[in-house]
Amino acid sequence: MRTSIIGASGLLGKYLVRDWKRDAVIALSSKDVDIRQRQQVRGILERYRPESIVLAAAYTDVDGCEANPELAFSINATGALNVAEAAKEYGAHLLFLSTDYVFDGTKSAPYETNDPRNPQSVYGRSKAEAEIGILRLLSDACIVRTSWLFGTTGKCFPETILRLARDRTMIDVVNDQRGAPTYARHLAHAIIHLAHKRCHGIIHASNAGDCSWFEFASEIIRISGAATVIRPTTTELFPRPAKRPTYSVLSPKSLQRYGIEMPTWKEALEEYLNERSSAGL
Repeated sequence: MRTSIIGASGLLGKYLVRDWKRDAVIALSSKDVDIRQRQQVRGILERYRPESIVLAAAYTDVDGCEANPELAFSINATGALNVAEAAKEYGAHLLFLSTDYVFDGTKSAPYETNDPRNPQSVYGRSKAEAEIGILRLLSDACIVRTSWLFGTTGKCFPETILRLARDRTMIDVVNDQRGAPTYARHLAHAIIHLAHKRCHGIIHASNAGDCSWFEFASEIIRISGAATVIRPTTTELFPRPAKRPTYSVLSPKSLQRYGIEMPTWKEALEEYLNERSSAGL
């Protein structure tokens, strides 16, 4: 199977390129194709004629999206639809990466794939618009929503906590937002499996279990052996430009239907820290 990974230089894309072994992989970064440009997208797909496309390219700076809504929608929505239209034209199966931010965070139980979208941020609205448009264009497309992504191949929350811990004896972290941390390597493996099965519809994929950002940071410090103290605080005391969901845990039922069980977020964190140590980071 010929597979194009669009967004190959991103945090998730790098794991996909590195771990996708069985197929001919075409790794495309923003230097190779600007998904905002319809003709560029058509040209690159006409050239490579992939049977499968994983669209991992996105503007993921959530606060940056608030300041630059036109840019956010041009990449996350218009760009995604450009890829979907070209995938339809050339008969390629599309797997699109989306986010827990399409939900408003008002639930207290894990979000199911058919729960209504109600995004509260520009980032969430741009991804929700892409989801709706893609599913209208391609009945066999797969939307994979994930949450709280981390890995050694890009900026992420654990990397920030470990960096701050080198210089600070105390770090305040919000304890009133709850979600599921997801190790990009585990997500990449799930995506590869889903692509081979040509899955369609909406699927939720995150590491098992859930925590607050404070609990996540505390576990990072505990496992790493740092002496820094993590203190709980509230979102109200640390306002950000973009509103975050208070609760955005994703139900694993849709993923389990395909026989995929992802490890717990604590197991994932240990694996990430081992990878980080092996890489000399």
